[in-house]
Amino acid sequence: MGKWNLIRKLGWASAFAAGFALSAQAAESWRMAHKMPPDSPEGMVFQRFADLVGEYSNGEMDIKVFPNEQLGKTNAVLEQLKMGTVHLYAEGSTYMQKWVPEISWTSAAFLFDDRDHWVRFMNSEMVQEWYDRAANEAGVGVLGDPTAILRGPYRVMVTKRDVKEFDDIGGLPLRMHPNKDAVATWTRIGADVKTLPWTDVYSSIKSGIVAAVNSPIALVESMRFYEVAPFVIRHDEYYQSIGFMINQNAYDALPPELREAVDKAYAEAGEYSFEIMGRVSDESIARMASKGVEFRDIDRAPFVDVMREYYAEKEAAGELPEGFLAEVERTRTAMN
Repeated sequence: MGKWNLIRKLGWASAFAAGFALSAQAAESWRMAHKMPPDSPEGMVFQRFADLVGEYSNGEMDIKVFPNEQLGKTNAVLEQLKMGTVHLYAEGSTYMQKWVPEISWTSAAFLFDDRDHWVRFMNSEMVQEWYDRAANEAGVGVLGDPTAILRGPYRVMVTKRDVKEFDDIGGLPLRMHPNKDAVATWTRIGADVKTLPWTDVYSSIKSGIVAAVNSPIALVESMRFYEVAPFVIRHDEYYQSIGFMINQNAYDALPPELREAVDKAYAEAGEYSFEIMGRVSDESIARMASKGVEFRDIDRAPFVDVMREYYAEKEAAGELPEGFLAEVERTRTAMN
C-alpha cells in the first residue's frame, strides 16, 4: 500500500469516527421518572415504552428511566418537569391540579358508572381544555390520550381490618395522597385520613400509623402491602390511567420523526398495559390467596349515595368546575 493511499484511508477512518461520535452526541436523550419498582407491572410498561422509543427512532432518541422516586417525590419531580430537567413523568395526571385545580376532579370517587363512562368524560372538550391550560400556563402537558396507559385494572383497599360493608370504614386510619378532594371524600365516608407518600405506606401500616391504603390491585403484591394488611377489598373507588406528563416545550421541539416515534411507542405501551395488568393481577391474586390473603367485593351503593349528596353540596356552594356534573351526566351514555 502506497504512502498516500494509507494516509487517505486513515483520514477516512478518522472522519468516520468523528462523524459517528457526532451522531451519538446528537441523539436526543430524555429523563423519565416514576415511583414504581422496575419489576412491577407499571415499571415494565414504562420500560417497554422506553425501549420502543429507541427502536422506532432508530436509536436517535434515548429514554433513561428512573424508577422508585430516584429523582425525588412528586412535587420535586413536577418542578423538574416544568424546568425541563425531567422530560417525562409517568404518574396519575391528577397531580397537574398543581397548575389547573379542575384536573383533580378527573378522579372523582364513586361518580362514574364504569370505566367506559370515565373514558368518555376524560376525552371530552371540558377535560381537554384543562390539560391544554396546564400546557400553556405551566409548560407541562400530557402525551396522547390520557386514558391509554391502564392503571389498576381496578382499585381496592388493602387493610389490616376486615372490611365487609360500608359501616366498617368508620374510624379506619387510611393513608391518602396529598389531595384535598380525596381527603375530603374519605373523611366524608368516615375514615380517619392521614396523608403520606406512597413509598412510606408499607412501613406506616407495619408501625400502626395507618391501617389501610387504597391501591390499584396490580400494585398490591409488588409493593408488598399484603404482608402487613391481609384483607383486600374491591371497591372501584374511581377509574385510573397513568398520565405520561411531558415537558411541553421539549416535546414540541422534537423533529417530526422523533415525535412520531414517541407517539407510536406510547400507543403500543398502552396496548401492552391492558394486556399485562389483567394477566399480572390474576396471577398476583392467586399467589397472595395462597399466602392467606382474603379478597372481598363490597357493595358500592352506600358509597355512591353518600358521594352523590357530597357532590350536590359542592355544586350548590360553587365549589365544582362550572358544568362539571352536567358533563358527567352527558357522558354517561355513548353518543352516536
